[in-house]
Amino acid sequence: MAPVALETQKPEAVFNPGQYKEQSAGPKTYVKKIEEEGTEDQPAAAYQNYLPTWNPNQKYPPLKPFTHIEHGLDADQAFPELLSSVVEKEDLTPTIGSIIQGVQLSNLSSAGRDQLALLTAQRKVLVFRDQDFADLPIHKALEFGGYFGRHHIHPSSGSPEGYPEIHLVHRGAGDKSSQKLLEQRTSTVAWHSDVTYEEQPPGTTFLYIFDKPTTGGDTIFVDQVAAYRRLSPGFQERLHGLKAVHSGIEQAEASRARGSIVRREPVTNEHPIVRTHPATGEKALFVNPQFTRYIVGYKKEESDMLLKFLYDHIAFGADFQARVKWQAKTVIVWDNRVTCHSAILDWVNGQRRHLARITPQAERPFETEYVAEEQSYDQ
Repeated sequence: MAPVALETQKPEAVFNPGQYKEQSAGPKTYVKKIEEEGTEDQPAAAYQNYLPTWNPNQKYPPLKPFTHIEHGLDADQAFPELLSSVVEKEDLTPTIGSIIQGVQLSNLSSAGRDQLALLTAQRKVLVFRDQDFADLPIHKALEFGGYFGRHHIHPSSGSPEGYPEIHLVHRGAGDKSSQKLLEQRTSTVAWHSDVTYEEQPPGTTFLYIFDKPTTGGDTIFVDQVAAYRRLSPGFQERLHGLKAVHSGIEQAEASRARGSIVRREPVTNEHPIVRTHPATGEKALFVNPQFTRYIVGYKKEESDMLLKFLYDHIAFGADFQARVKWQAKTVIVWDNRVTCHSAILDWVNGQRRHLARITPQAERPFETEYVAEEQSYDQ
């Protein structure tokens, strides 16, 4: 009897992103009618000029190097415009995060913006309440942010029509797709510094809110300077001279896998594991599990072991982290060179979370010679 050929069904290929966690919702879950008109349970989007579009015709060539001007070097360290006598400043923690009230970012002069660059580098994260930033014409918001560096155009995120320089963080009304992540992961936390795969990753960065859940959807930050300082001198010295490869490939492939766009082909770049901030001279860890892939010159097992230690050190460092609760008219300013952060996707009621990020690029990461510092754990 002749053998019978059995037709076997091949399993569907599934993109495996590795360490990368896709927190974005993307166009497949976007319902334009609901965002523009609302539902019985959910209001329409408050800022419809900032609703996301994904234009497949937006294609950009590879980024070219540029000369970054570090405005923090020119700042008056007394901060006369940013921290005047009428301004209230409350530190969230000893090393990272301050809430500032009584100053309007959009009214800052060039000198005030210099002070903003420096204070952000020093405090890592600044939270400004009662801001008019969201109400500015989009081109005016971009004009403000462009003072701090060349605008980065994200390779795959949604953006307002005609403004690809704006990176939108958007999860629409009724969208509960974030729970899909928890089918394969135990946590939605995805520590990262933005687009570190670029040759010149961002520096002073702006994120402002339009709509938010009643509760939940906070953003958490970690102080990478404090993380470095907690390490023993011998371990710090061992990290100096090491470089790691950062990759945008997984992010681009995740975007394609969910039917979204890729505006610019992904790149990889090598960066020092310990970088130095040009304005403060502080050294900071510069690795993150979203984009860092391996240590140059190390075998896989060696690289994985060291990176895992650093990732755990960052994630478990609750005593050098700050969690920011969003309020209406809030703008968060942080320095991507000395922090990592993550959104917290912890709300399950389908309420809209809608924010915009302006992401000026900075210098190519560099390191300076190792110098033993006096170990201090005073808070």
